[in-house]
Amino acid sequence: MTKVSTLVTGIGELVTLDPGQSIATGTSPDVARLGPLHDVAMVVEDGVIAWIGPAAQAPAADTRLDLDGRAVIPGFVDSHTHLVFAGDRSGEFAARMAGTAYDGGGIASTVAATRAATDEQLRALIARRVAEARAQGTTTLEIKSGYGLTVADEVRALRLAREVTPHTTFLGAHVVPREYASDRTAYVDLVTGPMLAAVTEVTADGADGEASRPAYLDVFCEPHSPHAFTADEARAILLAGRAAGLGLRVHGNQLGPGPGVLLACELGAASVDHCTYLSDADVDALAATGTVATLLPGVEFSTRMPYPDARRLLDAGVRVALASDCNPGTCYSSSMPFVVALAVRELRITPAEALYAATAGSGASLGLDVRVAVGEPAALAVLDAPSYLHLAYRPGVPIATALEVTARHTGQKPVPEIEGP
Repeated sequence: MTKVSTLVTGIGELVTLDPGQSIATGTSPDVARLGPLHDVAMVVEDGVIAWIGPAAQAPAADTRLDLDGRAVIPGFVDSHTHLVFAGDRSGEFAARMAGTAYDGGGIASTVAATRAATDEQLRALIARRVAEARAQGTTTLEIKSGYGLTVADEVRALRLAREVTPHTTFLGAHVVPREYASDRTAYVDLVTGPMLAAVTEVTADGADGEASRPAYLDVFCEPHSPHAFTADEARAILLAGRAAGLGLRVHGNQLGPGPGVLLACELGAASVDHCTYLSDADVDALAATGTVATLLPGVEFSTRMPYPDARRLLDAGVRVALASDCNPGTCYSSSMPFVVALAVRELRITPAEALYAATAGSGASLGLDVRVAVGEPAALAVLDAPSYLHLAYRPGVPIATALEVTARHTGQKPVPEIEGP
């Protein structure tokens, strides 16, 4: 099959995430790490970057896309989302704004609505949310289960998520469902036994099992919520997931100090998410182990809870990621530009640090090496602005979108797809 190439020219600024790029003397380390280039062009060939260089030296290509001075950045990697759900919890949000505290109890209403929805209804809702994220510059998504909490419903959620991304996470240990409230041990046994076996099963031909098999297992380890899991329960669940060959992720230290971060670091989790309440021991463990601290400032915005101390983490050498935590209860937003703006304003990190965390940092938590370089997928976003600085400078303005490189005369689909690397 003949490859089709597109010359993308008129790039005012290209963020490569390659610190080896030639940059101006005196550039601060956070900006240098972005590897920004100016007045450049690139060639994309069948979804892969084939050439990057000065605009004046651009080679010929089959088609041409002129960005007229706009900035191009790596597409956002949203490494923490809960997109497989039905129902509405806007009333709960209003109650929180009136002073009601969040403790995780509202998840039960989403579980009921999701169980009642058909596959086609859920598929349509997921597609709408993925399109919404892509329209704001996200090109790679992680999606969790966790609103089914039965064997069949968790398998279904993961199967539907796998239709749009390879980065899926089994979150059967989201909360203890109502029907097990009086017998938590039985639910932990279900999660670590039949439920885990069902979501990781690979049939003889590989067809059914691979359709729902996740890459990760996650657990909501939060002693400050009566609905979430204790340290001992979380440990049992994580060890079972690791034994089944899954990578580990943890919801930890969201509502107060707790064991989640240390447990994640001890067991080699790829990421521990929220990290709002941290001890010195938590920070030291994150720095020493390399477990990514994924911060979700949209949650604090939507719950009026304290923001995590990102500056403390970065200064300690912790690898930090930013993600949306798009979910119906505590942050119904898929906007990574909003997350970046919040991180700059409320977490007190620089625009360069925020962009790095929302691309390279979140990518690292999924095992991805996110860079804009020859041979890499063209998972890119374009800004209707001359610089990445406008992501925080113009909060709430829809300036970011996934870059669609389309060979219109061939009838080919746009690239890249939302699945990402």
